[in-house]
Amino acid sequence: MEEENNVNEEVKLENGEGEGIRIANDVIAAIANKAASEVPGVFSMSGGISDVFGKRMSKGIKVDAGEKSTKIDVNIIVEYGARIPEIAYEIQNRVKKAVESMTGLKVLEVNVHVQGVNLPEDDDNRD
Repeated sequence: MEEENNVNEEVKLENGEGEGIRIANDVIAAIANKAASEVPGVFSMSGGISDVFGKRMSKGIKVDAGEKSTKIDVNIIVEYGARIPEIAYEIQNRVKKAVESMTGLKVLEVNVHVQGVNLPEDDDNRD
């Protein structure tokens, strides 16, 4: 089974003087998680392997980072009644902007996967 993001992998950015800055995939995933979870209509990030290991900041995010660019997969659960295309578009924009501005990496893709819908509980039908 593939882990949601490559915990031990890092991205090395050159600063022009031969020295590099290393950014772990978990850091990129945490930035993406924060940006995506703040979009109205997102109920929660969809779990996976990260739940088992307790890595809540990267829950629902898979990062495939290269030296100068990255691809990000975001797994979410939406609120019932939310307009999914609008939510997905907003997630793509916010994640791309946040990751690019904070890391300097070029975000090539932000793929949004809707894993479920949070249905409201029907209190009138309870015993």
